[in-house]
Amino acid sequence: MDRPSRIVARMNQLEDLELIEVLCDASSAGVPVDLIVRGYCCLRPGIAGRTGNIRIRSIIGCFLEHSRIFHFAAGHEGPKQGDSFIGPADWMFRNLSMRVDVVTPIFDAVAKAELRDVLNICLRDDRQARVPGPDGSHSQLKPDGANEGPEAEDTHATLMKRAKRRSE
Repeated sequence: MDRPSRIVARMNQLEDLELIEVLCDASSAGVPVDLIVRGYCCLRPGIAGRTGNIRIRSIIGCFLEHSRIFHFAAGHEGPKQGDSFIGPADWMFRNLSMRVDVVTPIFDAVAKAELRDVLNICLRDDRQARVPGPDGSHSQLKPDGANEGPEAEDTHATLMKRAKRRSE
């Protein structure tokens, strides 16, 4: 890769076959892909030569719906740079091909930083996260007791505490 690359996306479902192919192609080209998918996911990570650069976490907690956040490094090194988007659509055929669901770019640096913080909290969760393997099995992550925050607490508790601090 000539320029820094990375995809981090959070959604409820992933099942659109064309988008899955694009993610597989990106992984094969060496792009690191981190997906946080609450519900069903039709992509198997960790298959050498195809999805070896894709990591997926499923976090199911007290909220039925999750925010949809999409971040692309787009040649930028720093995690708060690159292109960030929010919107209502999951990466499903019906959402992408049979109706109009719009995502919007986020330009404000403070808002982009907040979105990246939410994604990082999800990627650090060792309490509620399940991780699918290349064989279709799932393993529940367990905190090691040495960490604090989302690693030990869970994504939703961490985000609720942050929201409460802001409201005070």
